[in-house]
Amino acid sequence: MVQLQPVPVTAGYIRPPMPRTLAGKIWDQHVVRSAPGEPDLLYIDLHLVHEVTSPQAFESLRLNGRRVRRPDLTVATVDHNNPTLGGYEAADEISRKQMDALRDNCEWAGIKLYGLGSRRQGIVHVIGPELGLTHPGKTIVCGDSHTSTHGAFGALAFGIGSSEVEHVLATQCLWQRRPRDLAVEVDGELPIGVTAKDLVLGLIAQVGIAAGSGSAVEYRGSTIRGLSMEGRMTVCNMSIEWGARVGMVGPDDKTFAFLEGRPNAPQGAEWEAALDRWRALASDPDAAFDEVLRLDASALEPFVTWGTNPGQAAPISGRVPEPGDETAERALRYMDLRPGTALQDIPLDRVFIGSCTNARLEDLRVAAAVVRGRRVHPRVRAMVVPGSATVKLAAEAEGLDRVFTEAGFEWRDAGCSMCLGMNNDVLAPGERCASTSNRNFEGRQGSGGRTHLVSPPMAAAAALAGHLVDVRDLTHLPPGEVVPERRGWGSGRPTPTLPGGEGVSG
Repeated sequence: MVQLQPVPVTAGYIRPPMPRTLAGKIWDQHVVRSAPGEPDLLYIDLHLVHEVTSPQAFESLRLNGRRVRRPDLTVATVDHNNPTLGGYEAADEISRKQMDALRDNCEWAGIKLYGLGSRRQGIVHVIGPELGLTHPGKTIVCGDSHTSTHGAFGALAFGIGSSEVEHVLATQCLWQRRPRDLAVEVDGELPIGVTAKDLVLGLIAQVGIAAGSGSAVEYRGSTIRGLSMEGRMTVCNMSIEWGARVGMVGPDDKTFAFLEGRPNAPQGAEWEAALDRWRALASDPDAAFDEVLRLDASALEPFVTWGTNPGQAAPISGRVPEPGDETAERALRYMDLRPGTALQDIPLDRVFIGSCTNARLEDLRVAAAVVRGRRVHPRVRAMVVPGSATVKLAAEAEGLDRVFTEAGFEWRDAGCSMCLGMNNDVLAPGERCASTSNRNFEGRQGSGGRTHLVSPPMAAAAALAGHLVDVRDLTHLPPGEVVPERRGWGSGRPTPTLPGGEGVSG
């Protein structure tokens, strides 16, 4: 047996700190209590709330005589249930009850609510960064799985369940087990027509939907650094789709430029102090990850899903594959597809451009560049749903709404919309949709609906063609006119902020 000898400690010697990952540093800074064999108790810096997962939590607080511990660290919006056409009166009874309950609960607890009619209302993972609520180094939770979106800013952000929503409301803390550390190194220049959405779909298709299970994933490499903040949010948003708990990108000058001047970002001397803290947030050079995955971005094409999970995806130039197992066979039956069918031969009934994955101003700009001066195919019903009221107003100021409506798209109000079948915007049984959202599960967009996940420019091109199509075939697009910084899409102009509109509205 090897005998381990203790190392003598010289007086005044300080043991150097162990190298840590970005996720590990933020985690350690927020541990309130830790004990061997038990989850850690984490302090939560920001709790985002919406109308779907919060009613039970608030009701339980009342029944137990508790109040919200830190209403100043809690922000609410309506997004899942609200209609994107016709306003409150167009909602069904259940949706109105959930929106009413959130309004009443926020009034009771003193929580800021961006309700219908507010210039700040929108999808919770869109308005958080817009409002400057999302900062590097924060712990952020929400009763929504795609909270990982906020990790694009170097935050430790993850979704929680209804019982955990109650725990955070009551204590501003949460019991959690430390995730394993996983790095994804992406290098190479994105080819023409390839976006951040294609990058993450290509990754998931390569590694599978369980490869990131229980992990805090840090996205690294020259390609990630080249993405805009909107592109990074898209990648982090879909981390959950390959099993990750957290998706992150280390903060840099792009992060700081995005946040500077936003309503809830630090100001003046506090901004300079925040920059000093944020610049120190990076994985140590010799930090050990449990696993490292690598992806060559230059080899990517535009991707599209053919099945019923995000990992069942292929380049648009490919064909529907032969099923390798019962899961794939079931997916093909549900999607009503035959192996060997060219993906570009798949006809469509609907096109949806929206969701917390791809409904930011940059996404709408790129989609509008595809459809400008063209018409939606007569067979297709297509809609564009901005991710927030801020995005909608900014897009209208640029005339993007006219580009879409003149092409035959429906221009809607902000909300989650057809990302999920929880509001008026749903697919009919058997309808097939090209969608910029994040999930293509059975019935996700409506009972019996069939979903193909694509990027915004791919969705726009599909609306014009009436079937899945390779956006690179639309040779009228000069790449430099769409995105001046690089050949691929996803590093364009930042989303502007809009003044005013801070009041609570029903």
